[in-house]
Amino acid sequence: MFTDKVRIFVQAGRGGDGCLSFRREKYVPLGGPDGGNGGRGGDVYFVADKEMTTLQDFTYRPHFIAGNAEHGMGSKKNGRDAEDLYIQIPTGTVISSMEGEEKTFMIDMIEDGQKVLIANGGRGGRGNASFKTQRNTAPRISEKGAFGDKITLELELKLIADVGLIGCPNAGKSTLLSSVTSARPKIANYPFTTLSPNLGVCTYKNKSFVIADIPGLIENAHKGKGLGMEFLRHIERTKMLLHMVDVLGFENRESWKNFELINKELYSYSDVLVKKPMIVVLNKIDSLTSKKDMLIIRKKFEKILKARKFRKDFNADSRIFEISAVTGESTKKLLDEVIFKLKVIFETKKEEKVKDIISDTKDYVIKSEFEVERINDHLFTVKGKKVEKLAQMTHFNQEESVRRFFNILKKMGVERALKRKGVKEADLVRINEMEFEYKTVI
Repeated sequence: MFTDKVRIFVQAGRGGDGCLSFRREKYVPLGGPDGGNGGRGGDVYFVADKEMTTLQDFTYRPHFIAGNAEHGMGSKKNGRDAEDLYIQIPTGTVISSMEGEEKTFMIDMIEDGQKVLIANGGRGGRGNASFKTQRNTAPRISEKGAFGDKITLELELKLIADVGLIGCPNAGKSTLLSSVTSARPKIANYPFTTLSPNLGVCTYKNKSFVIADIPGLIENAHKGKGLGMEFLRHIERTKMLLHMVDVLGFENRESWKNFELINKELYSYSDVLVKKPMIVVLNKIDSLTSKKDMLIIRKKFEKILKARKFRKDFNADSRIFEISAVTGESTKKLLDEVIFKLKVIFETKKEEKVKDIISDTKDYVIKSEFEVERINDHLFTVKGKKVEKLAQMTHFNQEESVRRFFNILKKMGVERALKRKGVKEADLVRINEMEFEYKTVI
């Protein structure tokens, strides 16, 4: 089964807790603090693999959790770091983060072996040996390990190909793919033989390019009817399109009407898709009884291609190719044109890439480390990555840890921000899931 879109949950490992320990050994007076640090939680990486062709495995296992690190121990022994988790995904997968139903693009895995860090493991908590100073030679303080990142992701597979085959069902797309490549898709004389995209590598005149064959399109496909639109994302990456047309027509419609119908569906689906270079291919010419019929059909298509509105909306070549995918008639001429077009497209893209690099600029936005929000007359919340992480790593059953926690908040300006919001004695201040009672210390 072909699966090209899934939603998964990823969680990095938690860091180990720091150890609160003192060296107690015979004949060693004033041994001092010797609590070790916790290890680092496991990171989560995605690795692109060209051998994978579907996201089907992720439907059976949608949760991925990296291992937690070990805690620190006495004698200044640090906890062991957790092993990182590597998840193999198909090359061409688009990764987006999900917050509810809101999707945010993260990265596009387009190269084989490409590796990306998707979730950071939690930092290990420090043991009391790390807090020893000249002023505090016997600290009774340690940290908890930080939690690893948690994130819900949507993986969307877009096959990487140079040429995309589009058209009505039974137009001969799979036949052409099988005749010019080593791919062997299912071929039969009925509509919707192709139920999932097929890829094939065509090698011609020492040039190689990848062809993608998607299920046929029908009327109202952009509204979800049929199969084709569900897989159109796979030709969004293609450099050019071959619009295959059955000269005998489909569903009692003439071939040129089917051509206009498919173009209408493409236009409704994506403005970007219709701007891709397109070559019109009239297939099954061996099934026509006379050359006169072919001449009539050709004139109809030439009229469509020369129309001003069509030239404005589509990037189609004025040249029309008449072939027979079954017998191989004129397919070599078509491949010659494809190779020439791809060469032109590659050179154009190279120039555009250089311009993008030169004009590339970044905007940096400086934000506050925290935000204070007044919920009601007696409840305030403090939000911010640094503040929340500090609260999560603090041992509130250790007096020195609590004192350090409030000192850091004061230096960050949290107390001043609360006063500006109108905090009063005995009001509640919420950080993460914890609530603190505000008191003025004299």
